[in-house]
Amino acid sequence: MGRVLILETTFLVDLERERLREAPGPAHRFLASHSAERLHVTAITAGELAAGASDEERPAWDELLGRFRILSIDREVCWRYGRLFSYLKDNGLLIAGNDLWIAAIAVSNGLPLATRNERHFRRIPELRVVGYR
Repeated sequence: MGRVLILETTFLVDLERERLREAPGPAHRFLASHSAERLHVTAITAGELAAGASDEERPAWDELLGRFRILSIDREVCWRYGRLFSYLKDNGLLIAGNDLWIAAIAVSNGLPLATRNERHFRRIPELRVVGYR
């Protein structure tokens, strides 16, 4: 069995844009090169994608997310979020709240995060960032 990898929101947005354009790009190439890995998303990413969809798009949202295990927020994630928030704030490195939750879920589960926004997420200690281009 392969490794486990969390896909961040920008990855799924890029994947969907490539699909709609019928022009495979970096996201599709990344998936092809990581076909042995089990892919997860966070509850935060699922919510961000829902926020960008209409009620009519619900079936497509369900279909997309049905491919992945959705990682939730638990007590450990909450603690990790607090520690990361304090560290980033104290060092003038704060990132958006949803991104911090995504990072806390990844760090708490000891899983790498695939994202196009490498510079942003590399501010977070202990987070393994996997970029794609």
